[in-house]
Amino acid sequence: MTPAELERLYDTHAQAVFAFLLNVTRNEADTREALQDLFLKLGRRGLDVDGLRDERAYLLRLAHHQAIDAIRRRETRLRIETASAEPLEVFASSPDPDTDTFRAELSKALETLPSEQRSVVHLKLWEGRSFVDIASILQIPANTAASRYRYGLEKLRGHLQPLYDELHT
Repeated sequence: MTPAELERLYDTHAQAVFAFLLNVTRNEADTREALQDLFLKLGRRGLDVDGLRDERAYLLRLAHHQAIDAIRRRETRLRIETASAEPLEVFASSPDPDTDTFRAELSKALETLPSEQRSVVHLKLWEGRSFVDIASILQIPANTAASRYRYGLEKLRGHLQPLYDELHT
């Protein structure tokens, strides 16, 4: 892979890959490290991008593996250290207080999901991927992807329904 190809891949897909990693790892430092490691590996590996059917799906699959590794490293570190439990804000703030409140609650609700469900929900809602694509990216059966999505949405709905009712009454 030439430096120009690697730069094009980064420019084209890094923002989406970063968002996916952040939603999965729930830690900005881990996300930045995983993104950097992913593109370093690509640069060293010499990937033939012409042979890829879906570059972003391939990068998201690699990112998922990087996220799992990052989560495992963090869990090991957390066993050794004590960490603060400050919630991570994954959404930009909004001038509208209702939108801001909803985004904060959605962020908290996403944090309650297991990483497997959070990964599927992110790929479906923010990447617009089909369950077949998600299954390929996460290397799981499509039915498992659909189930994780359904369970994730049910949990999100349970967390967000009271706020929705409050904002719309």
